[in-house]
Amino acid sequence: MQNNFVLIADFGGQYNQLIARRVRELKIYCEVVPWNKIYQEALAKKPQAIIFTGGPASVYEQNAPKVQKELFKLNIPILGICYGLQLIAQTLGGKVVSPDFKEYGKVELIKKEDTKLLNNVEEKTICWMSHRDYVETLPKDFKITALSKQCPACIIENDAKKIYGVQFHPEVAHTQAGMQILQNFLYDICNLKPTWTMGNYKENQISELKEKLKDKKVLCALSGGVDSSVAALLVHKAIGNNLTCVFVDHGLLRYKEGDDVENIFRKRFNMNLIRVNVEERFLNALKGVTDPEKKRKIIGAEFIKVFEEEAKKLGKIDYLLQGTIYPDVIESGTGTAEVIKSHHNVGGLPKNMQFKLLEPLRLLFKDEVRQLGLELGLEEDLVFRQPFPGPGLAVRCLGEITKEKLEIIQKSDFIFREEIKKHNLDRAIWQYFAFLPNIRSVGVMGDSRTYFHTIGLRAVNSLDAMTCDWAKIPYDVLDIVSQRIVREVSGVNRVIYDITSKPPATIEWE
Repeated sequence: MQNNFVLIADFGGQYNQLIARRVRELKIYCEVVPWNKIYQEALAKKPQAIIFTGGPASVYEQNAPKVQKELFKLNIPILGICYGLQLIAQTLGGKVVSPDFKEYGKVELIKKEDTKLLNNVEEKTICWMSHRDYVETLPKDFKITALSKQCPACIIENDAKKIYGVQFHPEVAHTQAGMQILQNFLYDICNLKPTWTMGNYKENQISELKEKLKDKKVLCALSGGVDSSVAALLVHKAIGNNLTCVFVDHGLLRYKEGDDVENIFRKRFNMNLIRVNVEERFLNALKGVTDPEKKRKIIGAEFIKVFEEEAKKLGKIDYLLQGTIYPDVIESGTGTAEVIKSHHNVGGLPKNMQFKLLEPLRLLFKDEVRQLGLELGLEEDLVFRQPFPGPGLAVRCLGEITKEKLEIIQKSDFIFREEIKKHNLDRAIWQYFAFLPNIRSVGVMGDSRTYFHTIGLRAVNSLDAMTCDWAKIPYDVLDIVSQRIVREVSGVNRVIYDITSKPPATIEWE
């Protein structure tokens, strides 16, 4: 890995994680580091390539992010994207200015000449621009190899020193030749080999975990979600019954999800799984509570108590297994501590419970975690399971949480998910679920007046959950879902569909 990987310098752009994902899609391992650490990281790790991301600053501003000029003397190929291009130009003696024109969105890229970076790229192609500055004067020994009607320097190159800059964003889907340009840079210019696969990662991790965890005891709070499930199975492959998974079934899960988790992990994979059925305990703790933040705190505190009770029964534990993934690490900026006293997924463990932290997925993006799950033999239904909030259905049940209301959500949600899958929309929609908005309305069923619950449906598409748009589910599918819910779920006489994007709304209702 040390001889076949890329460092990505993060300058705060909105597509930074997407750049890393695109590099991984080309089967090249990469790491994202803060811009002010790139020189030290490059000296220490000796990557075969460096990529500068975009960013919101202007390079000529006094406090704009900069890099040491010595970075360009390390003989490591560099590709600058948007702000990254401007930073290369400004650092090496060129001039960046703010012109009257701005370029946002789809722009026609015009190739001036064939180069290694533009191999197999059409003479004219569409790219995605998002900039208010541009390079007016090139650094010494650089040339322009592509432009647009407004921007005279869309791609600049110093091929002798293997330093390149693109003003547009090759990582976004709107840039037609984006992946080709990234591939040309990584494969043809940097001579990187496509060796990063989840099959290789699985074998390497199992081998390393066997060595690291020899005779050690590991505890995992298994939620049944993708991240914790893949992490648990990976570690189980390495150490078997030295891993104990505690699955707290608080009754706030999806329809029959508790049974599904138990069947998969205990019966199919023969894992050491403790299922703690505490639905009544949680419902009693939540009785009469309507404030969403108070619900979260009660659920988190109760979870901790249950987890602590079970952990104490197990004796000495050496490691706590977490399903931390790479976006969490990138967003934290510093990674995670070696020894923890809290668990971000369960609301904070007691201070006297200290474990070493085990995070075997901390280098992986979500799509890579899913691929690893398939490599490990997990069913597709679990691997591609819908994202689910930590407090479970508590944030989808507005108002007081009762057994009756939970059953209404569970059955309605099951019907919704079943029909989405039946109509082959389950991979096309990023997230979809049913919720109970705590509204009753008048209806007519069987010639009688009813005053029943309303069920809401929510379906969104997103890349990163930071923003999303509501999914345009075909009317005939929504019609089937609505009819089935009203017909099959007792206590419901109305179905509504949330067509609000984020922002201004959030994905969940609480």
